[in-house]
Amino acid sequence: MVEENKTARQLFEEVMANPERAKFGFGRKLAIVNVDPQKAYTCIDEFKTAYETDPRQIEYINSISSLARAKGMPVIWTHVAYAEDGSDCGIWGTRTNTPDSLQNIKYGSRRYEFDDRCEIDPKDMVYTKRMPSAFFETPLQSLLVYHGVDTVVVTGGSTSGCVRATAVDALSRGYRTIVPIETCADKHESFHFANLTDLAIKYADVEPVQTVIDWLEAQ
Repeated sequence: MVEENKTARQLFEEVMANPERAKFGFGRKLAIVNVDPQKAYTCIDEFKTAYETDPRQIEYINSISSLARAKGMPVIWTHVAYAEDGSDCGIWGTRTNTPDSLQNIKYGSRRYEFDDRCEIDPKDMVYTKRMPSAFFETPLQSLLVYHGVDTVVVTGGSTSGCVRATAVDALSRGYRTIVPIETCADKHESFHFANLTDLAIKYADVEPVQTVIDWLEAQ
């Protein structure tokens, strides 16, 4: 194992600066999967569980979602919520039991609501999920097959959690997978950049959001 005193951000910047970094690229048709941009994770002045990385994150999410929608490509939004007893959170919900705990995001609560800045169109699909990946026990796979999608763009949070899990699952299902940097957020820059680095090396094309914008505008 290599040991060095570089920060996660520095390692990420080195990977991104490598001109020989291989990419999966875009296919013929993409879907935007916006993972959990809900108040529990975006309202930093209200909830301890919230975080912010790029202040324009949701603006960028809205921009690429609008472009995809205009090109006839599907847009999906997910958020998490659990039953009153939290039992559908399973073992994941057993470490703590405080008002901030995961299993205490209840249907109809403010923590469950999407951030007010999210521009969700009536044509978009909205799924409630209970585990990290947007694919786990949701209709997402069937929707992508129906629409003939071959590329999945993953946004949202957290980078180290549900974004990463969704990106890995997307690749595992045979999709070209793209993670736009400015559209993801996490609690700490080390978690954020370490996971972006790992995604870029193994599972996804980690790109500036402008790359996605340019591709969509060219379609």
